[in-house]
Order: sequence, then structure tokens, then C-alpha cells
Amino acid sequence: MQQPATILVCDDEEMNRCLLKDALQYQGYNVLEATDGLDALEKLMLEPDLVILDVLMPGLTGFEVAAQIKDEPKTQHIPILMITALNGRQHKIEAIESGADDLLNKPFDLVELGVRVRSLLKVKFYHDQLKAQNKSLEWHVAERTKQLNEAMKRLDLANRKLKEANLETIYRLSVAAEYRDADTAAHIMRMSAYSAMLARKIQLPTETVEMILCASPMHDVGKIGVPDHILLKPDKLTTEEFLLMQKHAEFGAEILRGSESPLLQMAAEIALGHHERYDGRGYPRGVAGEEIPLSARIVALADVFDALTSARCYKKAFSNEVAKRIIREEKGRHFDPELVEAFLDCEEEIRLIQKKYSDDANPDIHHNWRQMIEAQRALEQSEESAPTERGRLLDRLLPTPLVAAT
Repeated sequence: MQQPATILVCDDEEMNRCLLKDALQYQGYNVLEATDGLDALEKLMLEPDLVILDVLMPGLTGFEVAAQIKDEPKTQHIPILMITALNGRQHKIEAIESGADDLLNKPFDLVELGVRVRSLLKVKFYHDQLKAQNKSLEWHVAERTKQLNEAMKRLDLANRKLKEANLETIYRLSVAAEYRDADTAAHIMRMSAYSAMLARKIQLPTETVEMILCASPMHDVGKIGVPDHILLKPDKLTTEEFLLMQKHAEFGAEILRGSESPLLQMAAEIALGHHERYDGRGYPRGVAGEEIPLSARIVALADVFDALTSARCYKKAFSNEVAKRIIREEKGRHFDPELVEAFLDCEEEIRLIQKKYSDDANPDIHHNWRQMIEAQRALEQSEESAPTERGRLLDRLLPTPLVAAT
């Protein structure tokens, strides 16, 4: 059952207050009394539904009280019925300007008073209903926003876990390559660091540098499909054996093909294209120039440089100077000319990578890949960070900050 409305009656004349009180109580309303303007303002804390003000009162006039009620956000929604013996047009304008919602002239009819009161209370009722609905709507919007934010957090977490799973796949496949060829553990770490170094040097976006860093270690995953007697043969391969060895590029692409993950898609194009040559004389497809994906062109150079500077059972390691001379001679033939120039300009970074991931240091591939996964998680959590911050996080995966080409 709806509670009766409460009306605050403010008049300095006791007889007028009693008349209004009796009439309003007869119509079923609760009535509060105020003897002057200050008293009325104090009793607003009782939250009346309507204020009836006399205009001419000692101290604060009805106009001043009305103005203060409407200036206060907590009370400005309370309707005001102003009662006055002043009939001039200017007084009516002043009443409206002060904030009165209605004006009743003395002497007044009690029936007319009742009509005016009901009309103003109806406006107040609808205002309260609208306010309640707005609060309810705000609550529902806030609750829905909270649910959406929680769903986005769960989605972000799922995406991070998916990317970590992709990195875990790389880690496992790289370990498989390590077990099949003892020389590849340090090679994997150096080659991926060279690839990221070169990608950053040519000013690829940080996200692309990350992708190349994480995808490049799977360049030779197809060697899993090459028989041991060929893969581990210390002597020169026969023509048939060499043709079968070349198949590892296609084997790797087949292993990685079909994933919706951009990381594994890049890994597949690297596996297929890292033995292609810029002049079109590579394998397995014999494509040339920019037909070879940029990621594969980058890894091709990094892979060959590390092979030249690494000792194998069938050869000694070349010095960096000799290896760089060979790379320079293959500019435009084996390698992308722009990549060659950028790579040769990274002498200090190359030296630091070789020091960190040297064969003698016996780099722990398990530790390094776990470090990569942790750094990748940090990068994912900084999605909104400035590019420089993401660059600093990427530096955790490399031995030193790399200077981009200017």
C-alpha cells in the first residue's frame, strides 16, 4: 500500500498554517509545519514530497526559500506551491524565477488547493518513478558492464594461454630437433636472436619482431622427417641423399600448415621458404625476390650466417669477418640486398648474441624457452603499453637493446 504524501507547510501566521494543515490532513496527507524560511530549510531533511510556501514572511521570503531549495541538488526535485496575496504580474514572474512550480493567490478555494496539490504530487510521483527506473537501469548497465569486463578478462586469459601453448609447441619441437642433432641447441637460440635483431634493424613493428623471434626456431622442424643416416652423416651426401635432405623444408611446412594461429602460420612460411634464394635458385619451390616471404628471407640470412660461423663435425667455424664477406658476396644472389646491408651493420649485436649463446656455454634451451614464454606473457599483458615499453620487454629476450636503422 502506497504511503500518504508528506507536505511541508511554511507560513509565519499560525492561523494560516492550521487552515492548510486541517485541509490537507482531511485529504489524507501527512503535514509538517515550519514557522519561517529557516525552519522550512531545516525540515527539508525530513524529505517532504511537496512544499507550500507563503511569500511574505519575516527573515527569508518565500522567493528566497524557493531559490535555495532549487539550488540544492538534493532538494531541487521537490515541487513548490507558492501562496501569496500579491496579485501583480511582476510578483508572479518573480515566483516562477525563484523556482516555484505553481502559484496560488489568496484568498483561495480549498477545492482548488486540493487540485493544485494533487497535480504537483503527481509530477513528483512520476519524477520519483523515473529516478528509480534510472537507478535500476544504471545498476543493470553497471552489472552488464562488469559481466562483459569479466568475460573480456577470461577471453584475454584464454588468448594468452593459447599463445603460450603455441610457444610451448615451438619449445617441444625445438627440443625434438635438439635430440636428433646435438649441434642445433645453441644454433636455435643464436639464429632466432639474429632473426629478431635483423627484423628490428629494418624497423618492422614490435609485434612482427616478436613473431619472428618466436617462429624462427621451427625453421628446421622438418628434419624430424629426415632419416638419421642422412641427417647425421659426417661425409658428403650423395645426390639422392641431398634431395631427400631438401625435403625437410616441405616436411616442416606440412607439420605446421593449417593452424589458425598467426605465429604458426609464420613458422610454416619460414620452414618452407628459408632455403629459397633471392635469385630464384633455391628450394623447394624456386621462387625469387619478394615472392619469398620477408620472414623467410630474414631467417635464411640468419641461418646461413650462424652455419658459417659455427663448427661442425665436417667443417671448422669461419670467423665473423670471413662469414660477413661471404654474405656480402651473396648479396642479390642468395640474400635480399637490403637485409644484407642491415645485417652487416649489426656487428656489435652479433658479437653479443654469439657470446650469450655460444656452443661452449652450452645454452640451456629449456631455460631460454621458459624465459621466452615468461617474456611473451609480459608482452601480452602490456597490450596497451607504449611501443617503447613493449620494446624494453622484448629486450629481455635478447642480450642487448638493438639499435634500429635510422
